[in-house]
Amino acid sequence: MVGPRREIEKRPAQPGIGDPWLRIGGGHIMGSMDRAQLADFLRRRRAATQPEDVGLARSPRRRTSGLRREEVAMLASMSTDYYTRLEQQRGPQPSPPMLAAIARALRLTLAERDHLYRLAGHTPPRGDVRTDYVSPGLQRVLDRLDTPAMVTNDLGEALAQNPLAVALLGDEKRFAPDDPNRSRFHRWFTDAAERALHAPEEHDRLSRSYVAALRIATARHPDDPHGQAIVDGLLDASREFATLWAAHDVSWRPGVEPKTFQHPQVGRLQLECQTLVAESESQILLVYTARPGTDSADRLRLLSIIGNQHFAHAPT
Repeated sequence: MVGPRREIEKRPAQPGIGDPWLRIGGGHIMGSMDRAQLADFLRRRRAATQPEDVGLARSPRRRTSGLRREEVAMLASMSTDYYTRLEQQRGPQPSPPMLAAIARALRLTLAERDHLYRLAGHTPPRGDVRTDYVSPGLQRVLDRLDTPAMVTNDLGEALAQNPLAVALLGDEKRFAPDDPNRSRFHRWFTDAAERALHAPEEHDRLSRSYVAALRIATARHPDDPHGQAIVDGLLDASREFATLWAAHDVSWRPGVEPKTFQHPQVGRLQLECQTLVAESESQILLVYTARPGTDSADRLRLLSIIGNQHFAHAPT
């Protein structure tokens, strides 16, 4: 007996079209979308992913095995209707950014992510290219930390933040993918508000550290136009950056770095920033902690209570 015929959507190959998720021209080809297998894979991965895996609370009356569709949609920042249509074999061919968001939401491994891309008719991202995809292991570490923490790429662009990191630093994911201000390094030399959060006595050290880190990142990916655009923009916009860039310093290394913040709600915070680099060297986990028993530890606890709410200014 012949089984039901799978519906496969044919799309013409389009060589040379840049993948906006990778921000690198060429190499991306759209092919066949296997709707039935894509829907089946999404349903099975959703059922296998538990609320605790993604930082969601499990209610006592919960009956769903795995995540609900609306939870996946929320984690992927897309509409529930759009995601539901994919699981029901009715949705349009998802773009690479959509697939990246779904992969992050479902905490897919790299092998699972690549399989998802192929089912959707896209070529998986190259392993040696900088991507916005946060590995499931790194994401799980981030989800379980009770102190400010975030994942960035080697250009200083935020890929993921926990709520305490947003409360401490602001939402660094608010920028569009191609906005140079997405890079912390770029904002440091062009936006006075970025420096206002840090103690003035640390500005010179942070400037040198950021330039050295950017030097290393652009050397690691010499053909990446996005990284080069950040450098070119800073050379035009900042004399300080141009001077430091000319020194060709590459002394930045991961480790522990003291950082003093002047937070508008809780005041001065003397923290240690622990830097952990992923195996690919293109993603970095930043963890901010205060020494126990200090005023900064008390203020960090206060920050965890007030979150990222803004106090109303008192009348003058």
